[in-house]
Amino acid sequence: MNSAAPLRARMSIGELLGHLRAEFPDVTISKIRFLESEGLVEPQRTGAGYRKFSHADLDRLRYVLVAQRDHYLPLKVIKEHLDAMDRGLEPPSASGGSPRVPRVALAAAGTPDADSFRGDGSELKLSRRELVAEADIDEALLEQLEGFGLVKLRPGTMHYDADALVVAKTVGEMAAFGLEPRHLRSFKAAADREVGLVEQVVTPLERQRDSAAKARAEQAVHELAALSLRLHTTLVKIGLRNRR
Repeated sequence: MNSAAPLRARMSIGELLGHLRAEFPDVTISKIRFLESEGLVEPQRTGAGYRKFSHADLDRLRYVLVAQRDHYLPLKVIKEHLDAMDRGLEPPSASGGSPRVPRVALAAAGTPDADSFRGDGSELKLSRRELVAEADIDEALLEQLEGFGLVKLRPGTMHYDADALVVAKTVGEMAAFGLEPRHLRSFKAAADREVGLVEQVVTPLERQRDSAAKARAEQAVHELAALSLRLHTTLVKIGLRNRR
């Protein structure tokens, strides 16, 4: 949650207090320093050691103060909520609730468009327990998904991202029809082939030396990915229609 805004765009602790006082008249500088000491907010420091708070820090403190005032939550629980929100989860909808995984939505037509490929899924960071619970699968199925390379941890982390959640939840729903991860290896192989085809097209663009080449290559990746899924989806629809 902590912003990387430059120090000159940040607030002193007195300015921060001024923003909070309208909603929380009892808040004090000592209170803010205490919350900092508990690890609930981490302001940057100037070379002289003065605290500098971002607008993200302000929002974080508002969340802490509301959770204390309106829901009487202990700091330990608030910190757990903040840590979950830092991993991309949404705050609880009611007192006593838990942070929630954001709803993953497809494009209106049912297939992703080019813009859907701009994110890398890394904003959401789920623990193993959270992934199993949110995807509504069991540990054994997750182990199979990992064994067949369908779900992986984010490189260098111990968390799963939004794409892993979509795969796990989708395979869990397919399991209701008797399909197991071992039956789905062809999906992974087909996806790898499509990725290879996109790379064949994009690699010459990436090798161009003008400053806009990288942006053109990235846009081509997004558009080709969306087009390949549109083609794949339509061919499956045609194949299923023709089986009748």
